[in-house]
Amino acid sequence: MSHRNAEFVSQQQAREIRRRAQRADSMDFFNLITGPELLDTLEALLPEYRERKFPPTVTLAMFLGQVLRADSSCQNAVNEAIVNQLLQGAEAVSANTGGYCQARERLPIDLVRELARQTGIMMNTHTSQGWLWRGRHVKLTDGTTTLMPDTEPNQARFPQHGSQEEGAGFPIARLVCVMSLANGAVLDVAMGPYKGKGTGEYGLFRELLGCFSAGDVMLADSYYCSFFLIAALQARGVDVLFEQHGARHTDFRTGEKLGARDHVVQWSKPVARPAWMTPEEYAAYPAELTLREVKVRKKVLVTSFLNPREVCKREIGKLFLRRWNVELDLRNIKSTLGMERLTCKTPDMCEKEVWVYGLAYNLIRLLMAEAAVQAGVLPRQLSFKHTVQVWVAWSQRQFLSTAPEDTAALLRLIAHIRVGNRPGRMEPRLIKTRPKPFGRLQTTRRRARANIRKYGRPKKLTA
Repeated sequence: MSHRNAEFVSQQQAREIRRRAQRADSMDFFNLITGPELLDTLEALLPEYRERKFPPTVTLAMFLGQVLRADSSCQNAVNEAIVNQLLQGAEAVSANTGGYCQARERLPIDLVRELARQTGIMMNTHTSQGWLWRGRHVKLTDGTTTLMPDTEPNQARFPQHGSQEEGAGFPIARLVCVMSLANGAVLDVAMGPYKGKGTGEYGLFRELLGCFSAGDVMLADSYYCSFFLIAALQARGVDVLFEQHGARHTDFRTGEKLGARDHVVQWSKPVARPAWMTPEEYAAYPAELTLREVKVRKKVLVTSFLNPREVCKREIGKLFLRRWNVELDLRNIKSTLGMERLTCKTPDMCEKEVWVYGLAYNLIRLLMAEAAVQAGVLPRQLSFKHTVQVWVAWSQRQFLSTAPEDTAALLRLIAHIRVGNRPGRMEPRLIKTRPKPFGRLQTTRRRARANIRKYGRPKKLTA
């Protein structure tokens, strides 16, 4: 009997998901994540739930809306839900944010994580051949950090920087991302503390090796130029292109000369076994790697493209210049969407928030890809920030029709603004705006307030 009840509840949930999908606007986020290719994932990972004011699908849609808007507070999300319900003639829920915050906590992180990954995989699967590099998927890899609220649970899992006094810093997490060069989608993310054993970019990247398959090309900076990493990728049939690591000396007088500052050399396996590697794993690695080193402008690049007739020196240099796209993509997620500082109070919710940012980012990239197809341009030629602005304005409409021609108009509007082609652009990493005349907090706020009560405020504020 209990089995029949569970099956009945599951069928009810599936019908409810499809009903909501049919009722959603043609370009609504809920519609995007309930498309034919993602609906099975959503149904499989959606938990059993009773009818609430904020069911999981509604909660996820509101969470996605939060990370896209300038005011990302829970109160603003609830207020928007109330306004939409009133305009639809329904009874509005309470303006209290408690119910929505509890609904976000109940939202399974596996659901958000898999939806984010599946959107990236779906975009890569349907990527036009004209967007690829020589018909191959190039995958960008880089690391970054994000801050989170200074709460005890967050500090316990993601401690603040070691150079900061207790109470004077924020919990900090390290992220390593794998992204598509062709369409900018996030394919996977690894998250860990900023400090501690096995928490470096290299250690986190080992969790992401499953993103790469035979025929792919990995493009990254010098940090990833490691013998063991290159060997692991080549064993999967993946080609690589990195900048040479600063600790390795390059002598173009050695090896097989291919041209000016262009040669093929043998890299020997390091004698010292890394602490994270077992003796059996170490023994399984090859004794040598055959790699190509080439100097383009002032950088020495390392690649597995050994044949200069297939991939010439100039093409290698042009491809490496496109590595900068991963920096721009991370800036879009952190600055444009606002992931530089998370808002949740617990580490589990912070991790969930990171995946919601990833899902929202991929859905925006999905719109950009559709607009690029319609306009006959590359997705990298369209502006991410412009797309976010257009989507936020579009999603706030109330009485517009959702006819196919309206959807086409939205895509045309997204493709209207193009990113300028500025090769060789160079800007100083400096800001003109002067800082506020306030000193830095070097202790806990409670202790700082006690000092003010006891000694008064300082006569002169120090910068």
